[in-house]
Amino acid sequence: MFGNLTHKDTNRRFVNQMCFCALVMLTWCVFCPADRIILKEGQTITGDILAEKKDQIYIDIGITVLAVPKDEILEYEYSETLTVDDTDAGQISGSSKEPANAEETDNKLYKTASLGRTTIEKCVEAVSEAVVLVSSPGGSGSGFFINEDGYLITNYHVIEKETRIEVTVFRKTKNGFERDKFKKVKIEAINPFVDLALLRVEDLEGRKTKFVHLGDIDRITTGEQVFAIGNPLGLERTVTNGLISTKNRAFQGLLYIQTNADINPGNSGGPLFNLAGEVIGVTNMGYVFFGGLGFAIPVNYVKHFIDNREAFTYDKDNPNTGYRYIQPDRRRNKSMPKSLKGDS
Repeated sequence: MFGNLTHKDTNRRFVNQMCFCALVMLTWCVFCPADRIILKEGQTITGDILAEKKDQIYIDIGITVLAVPKDEILEYEYSETLTVDDTDAGQISGSSKEPANAEETDNKLYKTASLGRTTIEKCVEAVSEAVVLVSSPGGSGSGFFINEDGYLITNYHVIEKETRIEVTVFRKTKNGFERDKFKKVKIEAINPFVDLALLRVEDLEGRKTKFVHLGDIDRITTGEQVFAIGNPLGLERTVTNGLISTKNRAFQGLLYIQTNADINPGNSGGPLFNLAGEVIGVTNMGYVFFGGLGFAIPVNYVKHFIDNREAFTYDKDNPNTGYRYIQPDRRRNKSMPKSLKGDS
């Protein structure tokens, strides 16, 4: 009798231990979700993404580390428990914390970083405060801050022939967003031929602005997912998504990124992002009656414009600011041409 009770107690203790282990494993799975890679053939790989290289992603699946070629990947994302700061996805520097892999840019106005890819939802959460509404008596468009000191990029045609410019910042609060409107905005540089303008908000009163990092045109590929944030038709903070149709569409001697993300009037000057929250282009053209035909100025043009801003410095006293025409030589012989004289 005593032996039978001991045997039953042992079985009950074993069952309890197994249930406890199952509960622990279930709790771990719920609170510690893994990173995920979805292959083009439909398979899903879960684990911890250790590193993202140019051609491969390294993921720890527990028993080994796999090197997965990027050309075989449909999409990938980090676990939901990671914060934006943990993944460096789309991190903007309104705070003093910089991404661990932020790159030095020799005191340039903008910053770059090789940020980890994530979801559109996380990117929008991270970068939305850096996207602004740019308005003037002639109309409105979009723009985005490139540093914490109030420097921002927009299209030249958004502010063309205007000097009274306002910038509206959408600041996150517990109850949604609040508008901060700044009316003292200086035009730093313009390039009408590339359709870019560099502005600076001067009445920040010591406040720091949220900003985005600029990406690298050489790291984007056709078919890659992208999204835009802007104010089309006055609809503030609108997000549209799509993919890169081609990265080098030519118009009038310049190259543009073509995307099927909806681009409408009011999106002009706003950023086009990749899934790392990096700006890869500035939206500036779209066909209102033909969906899926949007265009953006590649980020390498933007960097070149900012780096050489002194050559494009705005001068309010010059009516042809941003460009000038070379006048033809005056006619040296001021006598009337023979062809205009009457018959003699």
